[in-house]
Amino acid sequence: MDETSGQGRATLVRDEVEFDDRDVTLLREIDETGSVAKASTNLGRSRARDLSRIGELESAFGDLVERRRGGSGGGGSELTDTARRLLNQYERLQVALTATAQVPETVLEGTVSSVSGELADVATSVGTVRGLHDGVSRDDAVQVRIGADSLTVLDPAADPDPDSTSARNQLSGTVAGIERGQTLFTVRVDVDGTVFRALVTEDSADRLELVAGREVVLTWKATATRLARESGCVSTSNAGG
Repeated sequence: MDETSGQGRATLVRDEVEFDDRDVTLLREIDETGSVAKASTNLGRSRARDLSRIGELESAFGDLVERRRGGSGGGGSELTDTARRLLNQYERLQVALTATAQVPETVLEGTVSSVSGELADVATSVGTVRGLHDGVSRDDAVQVRIGADSLTVLDPAADPDPDSTSARNQLSGTVAGIERGQTLFTVRVDVDGTVFRALVTEDSADRLELVAGREVVLTWKATATRLARESGCVSTSNAGG
């Protein structure tokens, strides 16, 4: 399982399915109320959508909610041991991220090649990167800022089909080094001469066998990528280090 975060919030990823704070809220409410229907009502959500979401999560993480049919004791739902372990793992990751004083960023420079709604494509030295913008136009020079807590590190064998993940950025690179913290590791990944920094847990680093020279794939959401006009930013170089 890959562990990362988006904009300071933890995310657990397996088979391209992400378990985030909204899922945590749902499972905790089910645990509190003993019912998916009650949980959805209390959270102001659609029961049908919540059931569909639970099914999607279970396809990747295993059984999370045990449903009991009505009878003399009444029906209801309760969390499985797998769900409780997942919640504990999420909480540990969130605590570790919160304790991180400053999340490092990778900063790229590039030129806007196209704009589509709130997202824009930027031509950079490592290829086209997509991110959120606040009023840029085609041919604008911009900086692309990517937080280390937004990146997911994958084994190349698990490399998803880019055509099915158009809302994501995806690059291949080589581990250049690992800085070991108490709970989180900062992995430096060289992509065509530019070094990206990604936060991973010790468990993920061990499972992925992250060592210098290891080939990996970096992926992250376009919505976790911030674009800013070059004229409004202080230039930050991260190439090679």
